[in-house]
Amino acid sequence: MKDLLLLTPPFTQLNTPYPATAYIKGFLNTKNISSFQVDLGIEVILGLFSKNGIQEIFNKEIDIQNVSENSQRIFSLRDEYVKTIDQVISFLQGKTPTLARQICSMNFLPEASRFNQLDDMEFAFGNMGLQDKAKHLATLYLEDLSDYIVENIDPDFGFSRYAERLGKSANSFDELYSKITGNETFIDDITLKILNEKLESVQPKLVCFSVPFPGNLYSAFRCAKFIKKNYPHIKTAMGGGFPNTELRELKDKRVFEFFDFITLDDGELPIELLYRNVCHSGQSEKPQFKRTFLIENNAVVYKNNSERHDYKQADIGTPDYSDLLLDQYISVIEIANPMHSLWSDGRWNKLTMAHGCYWGKCTFCDISLDYIKIYEPISAKILVDRIEELIRTTGETGFHFVDEAAPPALMREVALEILRRNLVVTWWTNIRFEKSFTRDLCFLLKLSGCVAVSGGLEVASDRLLKLIDKGISVDQVAKVTRNFTEAGIMIHAYLMYGYPTQTVQETVDSLEMVRQLFEMGILQSGFWHQFAMTAHSPVGLNPEEFGVTPIKQEILFANNDVDFTDRTGIDHGKFSFGLKKSLFNYMHGINFELPLQEWFDFKIPRTTVHPDYIHDALLENEDFNFKGNSKIVFLAKNVIAENRIKIKKKYNYTYTKIIVHLKTNIVTVDFDEGHAEWLMKIFNEYSIENIKKPTLQQLKTDFEENFENFELFWFSKPIQQLKENGVILSL
Repeated sequence: MKDLLLLTPPFTQLNTPYPATAYIKGFLNTKNISSFQVDLGIEVILGLFSKNGIQEIFNKEIDIQNVSENSQRIFSLRDEYVKTIDQVISFLQGKTPTLARQICSMNFLPEASRFNQLDDMEFAFGNMGLQDKAKHLATLYLEDLSDYIVENIDPDFGFSRYAERLGKSANSFDELYSKITGNETFIDDITLKILNEKLESVQPKLVCFSVPFPGNLYSAFRCAKFIKKNYPHIKTAMGGGFPNTELRELKDKRVFEFFDFITLDDGELPIELLYRNVCHSGQSEKPQFKRTFLIENNAVVYKNNSERHDYKQADIGTPDYSDLLLDQYISVIEIANPMHSLWSDGRWNKLTMAHGCYWGKCTFCDISLDYIKIYEPISAKILVDRIEELIRTTGETGFHFVDEAAPPALMREVALEILRRNLVVTWWTNIRFEKSFTRDLCFLLKLSGCVAVSGGLEVASDRLLKLIDKGISVDQVAKVTRNFTEAGIMIHAYLMYGYPTQTVQETVDSLEMVRQLFEMGILQSGFWHQFAMTAHSPVGLNPEEFGVTPIKQEILFANNDVDFTDRTGIDHGKFSFGLKKSLFNYMHGINFELPLQEWFDFKIPRTTVHPDYIHDALLENEDFNFKGNSKIVFLAKNVIAENRIKIKKKYNYTYTKIIVHLKTNIVTVDFDEGHAEWLMKIFNEYSIENIKKPTLQQLKTDFEENFENFELFWFSKPIQQLKENGVILSL
């Protein structure tokens, strides 16, 4: 029995839990508040995609003569699906890796229309990429079943969303209310059965729903309705990304037929106060609330009467993943792209380096909201403490930092702290393509376990990047992606089209920039999305400054996406298919030579971008710039210095051979005996374990107490060789 039940409704991800409930549970632990958390999404998926679940699906009567040819084929092969489903799920959970050989035999899984788009398996995975190849095939198998469910059982089903359209731009609650109060769906039946089991087991006084996306909203309401009908003594609350962005102007009383409370922004203090009010009522004469909607005197009111401040990020505790079925999540690979698969393949512990965004200027972004506006980084020591605690409690060493944009300086300190503690972790995060990401910093991040980054290139046009106030240029993005790629870190770019005042020519030129980035091999993955004006962004708050006119609507429920007209009058939506098709090819490393016109079924102008634009942008060399305030890191641990006698025709002199044993190679360089002795002293004084890092200017001062011309030494060929191999990093 627990006082609080923390619940994520269907559906978010198959491969890893959405972290909101784990964050809240970790905080509640610091307050000795008992709670239990459930990811209903994965439990419903496991119930649906099981032998019994699939058998129930095929038991549903369909008009076999009038369904699609694809559904006819799947129904005809139903016995094969029922026979194989449990084995496929077990394989995708990582429990039966030997099944990969059967799956890859191409005579084990029943195949329907999804297999028609099958990639060249040898090209995509090689001859021995057996596990990934099998995951890809098993994913197509599940997507075939999903297509059957959508066509014949429940049109609202999706692996990572459910009834999403009901939550998108829902200014009125009418349609969603009608759906909630209507008949339960096949998916609802599974969901509510599992929910009832949890309620009977946990017996909570308060159920807190985390609703991050529109695709979780309907199920949250359906579950809340079930609770109100069957367990009227239990209070219900909703928080998370959807209410934080969409429900800030909530007026419709009908919402509170299902939820007693709706909280906004950081959830720690609001939930703590709800707990005090619900579970310990009578202790306080006047209930205290933080950013909470509720019904009072038959009207929707917003209560923010607590004088307590939100908790600092250092004080909210380590996320706690206990109660979640961590060994039952499903890894899938939708397309054969290593970077793209990170979102769906593998279990990742989620952490945050910094609350909010340190840039906070992008005009398309909801920078007026607290979750972005209030920037608060966490110290590297606390972050790595949390990494170690999560490794102990989950057994997983993979981490996804879910920042709006991870700060480069903090990433550097986290990387150094990981190396100092000699940890083995694998991590990735979201960034801005800052010039701070030098070749040396990227190499350091790689050494600490960073395998990938994602970042917003948005519209690859310098004019529009300036209008967006992105603070970057296309040239800069090219250099940064080159630095990451050369360090062995994969890059995903978020891409945008249809930004206010964007012309057709700029869309075509943006595509050409993206084509060149992929062709140069410095971008591995991307995703195009059409610009959407949100109510809390600078564009939404001041539309006239950006040449758009919002279409006014009465707001009683959700308010985020705002319909608008653009003074250009361009139908940007017609570019969607061509942009995504070209990107699909580029991510697979093919068809760079095709003219851009080939991707579109309507006439587009020729690009004005020079065919070598990105290539030329990468030619600038900054290796010989002296930056006195640069922090110098010495990563050499296994260094041997040997004195040698060098024989010339007229004289002999002593020199020192420094041998550095790296993990994958040996670096050997020759130095004058005195210079080598000084360098070995510096290696020892400022080893990676030493928190203090010298600046380049400090090294120069130290060097010139004994020798002359530090610059000549620092830019000499032997030092350059050590820099190129990552023995010496300038950060």
